[in-house]
Amino acid sequence: MISMDQSALTKQEMYKIMIGTVIPRPIALVATLGEQGRLSGPFSFSNIVSYKPPLTSISIQRKNGQLKDTTANILRTKEAVVHSVSKSILKSVNETARELAPDESELNYTDFDLMMSETMKTPGILQALARFETILHQHIPIQDEEGQIVADLLLLKIQHLHLSETVYQNSYILADQLEPMSRLAGNDYAELGEKTTMERPK
Repeated sequence: MISMDQSALTKQEMYKIMIGTVIPRPIALVATLGEQGRLSGPFSFSNIVSYKPPLTSISIQRKNGQLKDTTANILRTKEAVVHSVSKSILKSVNETARELAPDESELNYTDFDLMMSETMKTPGILQALARFETILHQHIPIQDEEGQIVADLLLLKIQHLHLSETVYQNSYILADQLEPMSRLAGNDYAELGEKTTMERPK
């Protein structure tokens, strides 16, 4: 067993260890409405927070202390559409990871079609098999040891849900039909794979 004190590791070393061990990670494709156009981006620091209230989270790292466009948009509009990433849309989702100017939309590099949302101005992506219309519930700035803000944790409250009939039947989500993709380290992704079922002890 190799033991290390985190203070002895560089930021890059710590990053590689964390993204290599905390796997697989869910991917959220987040659509926000920018001042000059629509923007979307994939985030793998995302997960469920609570089901009552229904909260999901995304953590977005800052670059040189500056807010990412997605964070700035959510803080300004207080809304976002969060999509599940299935195998069928992974290629287009990967295209949205481009770093572009604030007035340019990543959607221009994808085959995605937009559709109006029910409760907000931000549109959703038609090809996603599951998407949540969300509003900002809480913004938590994350500081490093020097007090610098290095990331933004956004808690998003689900207002409206859209689920494909192929993945939602009899009040259950069919994981095999959803074909969720997850993030590993580097450029690697993982599919659902083999499932193991165990009953909880009573």
